[in-house]
Amino acid sequence: MTLFARRNTPFPVYEIQILKADDKQLQMISQELKIGLNLEEIRTVKKYFKEIGRNPITERGKIHSLLQTYIARATIELDLPWCISVFEDNAGIVEFEGNFAIGAKVETHNHPSAIEPFGGAATGVGGVIRDVLGVWADPIACTDVLGFGPLSYEYNKLPPGIKHPRYVFNGVVAGIGCYGNNMGIPTVNGAIFFDESWAASHRQIHEKREARPRDSPCWGQNWTRRNSWSDLCKR
Repeated sequence: MTLFARRNTPFPVYEIQILKADDKQLQMISQELKIGLNLEEIRTVKKYFKEIGRNPITERGKIHSLLQTYIARATIELDLPWCISVFEDNAGIVEFEGNFAIGAKVETHNHPSAIEPFGGAATGVGGVIRDVLGVWADPIACTDVLGFGPLSYEYNKLPPGIKHPRYVFNGVVAGIGCYGNNMGIPTVNGAIFFDESWAASHRQIHEKREARPRDSPCWGQNWTRRNSWSDLCKR
């Protein structure tokens, strides 16, 4: 039996055949999706979908993790002198000018916002604010890149359980504005794209930028870019 059946949609959506899966296949589903559920836990998931009378669906996408791995490897191999701290702490730090360095943190919140658009987007912004504060920097600006399905997309084309792009769009935009505005941190730029391939699951990328004096106590007097930021802050 094929555990992941492609739906007849213009975007890549797969139906997980959990209702017909035996214990061995349930464990295979958990491993394939990398959700870390043991047999008892995924049996509970199966029981839930049996009660509501349908299989779960997924994008089965691995683009995010593959992209992260590629960028991390490329950055480390290039070993650029202006990269102060990369892939070591809560946010990346690069040289700017004068006595200042600039840090940035990028985070996607696609699936949380697909479940609850306002809360998912708001906590996406909150997460990057938290991470730049975690490297003892001062948040100065946000930027957001968003991708949605067409706002006029026909409802009957959506798979069961998928929220309409207009609903997701309205919630995400409101969530981003609410959290950032309440924190007093402006969104200075960004982009919005619309495409049918995002009708089942939109794309959401939050970035936070921060500034920090290079002579901050957290940097230490004998700082080099080889040091871990968190280690320096413990001194």
